[in-house]
Amino acid sequence: MARAKASTRPPGTLEQLLAAKEIVICCGSGGVGKTTAAAAAAAMAATHLGGKVLVVTVDPARRLANALGLEEFGNIETRVPDEAFVEAGVEPRGELWAAMLDTKQSWDDLVRRHAPDDETRDAILANPLYTNITGRFVQSHDYIAMERLYEIHASGRYDLVVVDTPPTRNALDFLEAPERMADFFSSRLLRWLTVPYRSRFVNMATKPFYRVADTILGSAFLEDIAEFFLLFQTMYKGFVERARAVQRTLEDKRTTFVVVTTLESAPLHEAEHFMTALDDQSFHLGAVILNKVLPSYLLDEHAARVAERMCADPAAVVAALPDDLTARLLEDTTADDLSAVVEEVAGSFLDFRVVATREAEQRKELSAQPDVIASVPYFDSDIHDLAGLLRLGEQMWR
Repeated sequence: MARAKASTRPPGTLEQLLAAKEIVICCGSGGVGKTTAAAAAAAMAATHLGGKVLVVTVDPARRLANALGLEEFGNIETRVPDEAFVEAGVEPRGELWAAMLDTKQSWDDLVRRHAPDDETRDAILANPLYTNITGRFVQSHDYIAMERLYEIHASGRYDLVVVDTPPTRNALDFLEAPERMADFFSSRLLRWLTVPYRSRFVNMATKPFYRVADTILGSAFLEDIAEFFLLFQTMYKGFVERARAVQRTLEDKRTTFVVVTTLESAPLHEAEHFMTALDDQSFHLGAVILNKVLPSYLLDEHAARVAERMCADPAAVVAALPDDLTARLLEDTTADDLSAVVEEVAGSFLDFRVVATREAEQRKELSAQPDVIASVPYFDSDIHDLAGLLRLGEQMWR
């Protein structure tokens, strides 16, 4: 089924934003619910917008796979079964697919694509340092996530791709990964690593560093390193061209970024830093999703006045209770104990109100930056099925 026609107006809701875009990149610090938010957004898009929607996650919790109705999923996209939507009580307009980023498999695919010949391909894949180095190579996890995104988008198989980015210590890592990868292939470091092995006329005895390194690490280890990078340099042209294409995809007007955060100090600070970086690099910030926000009823002025009166005279509250209710409550306790409970509950409400007020002010400060800002409240239980994902998605959607 065709997707709903995108609105020509600036997006005011997440629904309008996703209808107008082809790539949505969800980012944020670890532990803020980014993966779940990405899956919920994709599920809502498949349900309401139609078309084929893919969510690409990074190391999701097992319960997320279960929530999508999947026994397992990996680098190959897998369709979420219709039964999962039936159990959630909805009939989607489109299809929801899911994939999990497999860094090793994606690197292998890159090598097979860009190696100049079969001999070079096999030599790289068989190199004893290959698995270890690609796991740590120039923030390879960040680069491979963007590379996989480009590959999927270029295939044209999906109307919308939602990407859950890898957790990073630096919010800029994955934004800069394509450029960093391209720069590395022409870097002085790479030439320094390989030049001693490019010529047979290098006298290792005249090179103190290499003589010491050979003594400490062993010649076989150094040769493995040199071979690995020499082989990798044969893929220079393909890698650089691809990295540039990935960069253009990130900058494309059909791509948007969604920052997921809580209003706690550390993740909020990182989110603000990331939003500034997006603006500096002219990337499109489509939405900010504030997760685990306190409920709005805490801001109700009338409720606050009631809580203040309860704190001021809890005994009067107890005395005003209906006789039959008081009798039941006092079966195993005293009026003083009941007054203490009333005072504690009212005091807790007022304490939470202080936090909720601060959160509301923080939200106002953020709302001028993205096209969309959405708040998701605390949920009583973990999300364990598609109905839970859609319930969370409804909070973000409109």
